Amino acid sequence: MKIAVLAVQGAFIEHEKKLEKLGAQCIELRKKENLEEDFDGLVLPGGESTVQGKLLKELGMFDALKEKIEAGMPVLATCAGLILLAKDLTNDDHRYFATLPVSVRRNAYGRQLGSFEPFPFRHGCAATLSP
Repeated sequence: MKIAVLAVQGAFIEHEKKLEKLGAQCIELRKKENLEEDFDGLVLPGGESTVQGKLLKELGMFDALKEKIEAGMPVLATCAGLILLAKDLTNDDHRYFATLPVSVRRNAYGRQLGSFEPFPFRHGCAATLSP
């Protein structure tokens, strides 16, 4: 099985390592010409969705990927990848592929490095923060 991983920005290497460990062959989608290769599935990794969306358009990859997704290409999308697929972003006017009928709320933390919150953890159970 050959899986294409969007590799213009974000956590693509981590996805590739896991997929290869599971026995999949991976190809990186970095430029429009990479889309000419045959592949069985697509991974849209986490990262910064605004940057990924902009690069997909600038590199001439956006329309071809959208066509593949609309034609039924299996897609695994994490974090920014989900934002790229979502039909509705509840707190953002941007739309990208808009092929998945879900509403997503962006985390609104800004840059990816600032989007993490520490959560208390006790051995054996996760704790939630109270307001």
